Amino acid sequence: MSMTPSPPSETGSTPPAPPVPLAALLARPDLGLRLLAGPEDVPLHWVHTSEMADPYPYLLGGELLMTAGVQLTDPAHYVARVVEAGAAALAFGVTPVWDTVPPELVAACDRHGLPLVEVPPRTPFTAVARALWRLMAEARLHELRRVTEAQQSLAAAAARPAPVPAVLGALASRLGGRAVLFGADGTESAAAGREVPEEAARALRELAGVLGPRPGGPASASGDGGGLRLAAYALGGGDGLTLGVATERRGPGDHTIAGVAVVLLSLLTAPHRGADVTVRDGALVRLLLGAAPAEVAGSLGPDPWTVVHARGGDGTPFAAASLAAALGTPLVDAGTGTGAGAGAGTEGGTGSGPGAPGHARPGTVRLLLPSSTAVTAQQGWTLGASAPVAAPELAAGDAQAARALRRAEASRAALVRHRAHGFAALVDRDEAAAYARALLAPLTEPLAETLRVWLSLHGSWDRTAVALEIHRNTVRQRIARCAALLDRDLDDPDVRMELWFALRVP
Repeated sequence: MSMTPSPPSETGSTPPAPPVPLAALLARPDLGLRLLAGPEDVPLHWVHTSEMADPYPYLLGGELLMTAGVQLTDPAHYVARVVEAGAAALAFGVTPVWDTVPPELVAACDRHGLPLVEVPPRTPFTAVARALWRLMAEARLHELRRVTEAQQSLAAAAARPAPVPAVLGALASRLGGRAVLFGADGTESAAAGREVPEEAARALRELAGVLGPRPGGPASASGDGGGLRLAAYALGGGDGLTLGVATERRGPGDHTIAGVAVVLLSLLTAPHRGADVTVRDGALVRLLLGAAPAEVAGSLGPDPWTVVHARGGDGTPFAAASLAAALGTPLVDAGTGTGAGAGAGTEGGTGSGPGAPGHARPGTVRLLLPSSTAVTAQQGWTLGASAPVAAPELAAGDAQAARALRRAEASRAALVRHRAHGFAALVDRDEAAAYARALLAPLTEPLAETLRVWLSLHGSWDRTAVALEIHRNTVRQRIARCAALLDRDLDDPDVRMELWFALRVP
């Protein structure tokens, strides 16, 4: 068995563009290419054009090297240098330098097994390069679709009653091989997929043992054994579990698909799972259904928490589970936004306004993350994140996340975080609250909320209308009504600043 630790570059979430076989270029009738020597099934990674007498210093390997033979004087030496550089194939353009491909060049390519392609006079080199890039783009799109479908399948499996075997089964099915969960002692905890030869099974077990629970060790490794491609990944639970995968081939997106399975299995097998997970998830459910935060604070744990509100996804039933896995938390509420909410109130405990948990819009997903876990933008989602809050302040965090999400949607940002009060925090809260109540007393709740959103969006009628989901003329009418009731000039920046501080007082 040969083993290679996976380089850091393989840990990205986007699979690289797959290489394109030379045969795909030869099959393009518009190019008119003709194979003169060598096999047609070699993979092409890119195109490079060179008229140097010795192109060796300028090649990286895997190229389709294109030349018109401007400085071709010794075909045998030229081909030997091209092969030494690792080029995948050689394309020779006839005219204006050569009327035909030199027979010495064909013979040299035959000896070295280097594919040689004749490019007719009517085909520019740029047309060949463009055709290859298009084929690579098509292959990349196909691979991205395959990865996306696999991610959705894995997320759905993680939501089933027996999630660990289900995730292993989905992974084995998507990769067309076998997936095994190894314990810290190297024994199989669970497995799915077709059986593999004993030699491959033993090699996979040894590869998983290379990772182990050692601090600072490699997170993944790959190798070959029993005629199969092998890969092993350390889970993140800290208890020495590893995932092993055996397949006949290794596609560009396989590492990404396995990475999603690693995240899900890490969550499903982490030390806090088991009996404790029922307590934690039950605490979240009771919290979102209206239990007093103090009642569940002990079950959720002592760490500060970040509340995240999210909208978007791909419309599938397991989009929320996939988002939770990407953010690294099992605590997710994918409800319709009709629940009572934590404490049924906003930061001020009034239980009113769009920011209150009980008024979350349909389609909003809510998640709880330990404050030590970074909240990052996720493709296809719009996120609003609260400031770190302790369990008793989760209702306030829920309101912060709701407002941050509205700002994100209005500004078309992928992620908006709750901002601290700044100068407003320097004012005595009781005095500020009393002044704000007196100043804003003439306004109804809809007018006050419209004014707050309008000010937060710098007086933009259109963006305010989008954020509140009302017509822009309604926004104008409400703001004009606010100006009349408050008897203030809303174009005055001092007035705007004073009203903004008043509206932000809890």
